[in-house]
Amino acid sequence: MATVTTTLYDKIGGAAAVEAVVKEFYVRVLADKQLKNFFDSTNMDAQTKSQIDFITMALGGPNNYNGKPMKEAHEGMGITEMHFDKVATHLVETLAWGGVSQEDIDTIVGVVGPLKAQIVEA
Repeated sequence: MATVTTTLYDKIGGAAAVEAVVKEFYVRVLADKQLKNFFDSTNMDAQTKSQIDFITMALGGPNNYNGKPMKEAHEGMGITEMHFDKVATHLVETLAWGGVSQEDIDTIVGVVGPLKAQIVEA
């Protein structure tokens, strides 16, 4: 009997779930006084699409991500550990808002957490 492998992308609800979570995530980030200025000159439609593509790929869904590598994308922005941690908190809270289980949230944090070294500059 063949086993069926379900990706985390599929497990949390696929494209619709990722899109809803990413859109809500940016609502929260842009409402955060300590983070919103990072997006002052950002085309948020393009940013949202890129983030949807990145999260989709990171969770085992279709790889349509063609953005810059993390280090290059965040270079020169002055992102500190505090900024990264605030974004991570918004991500965790948004995933919970989206109905993602704590076990899956922990797995997702394990996937994106190591990116900290590529994003934090100061």
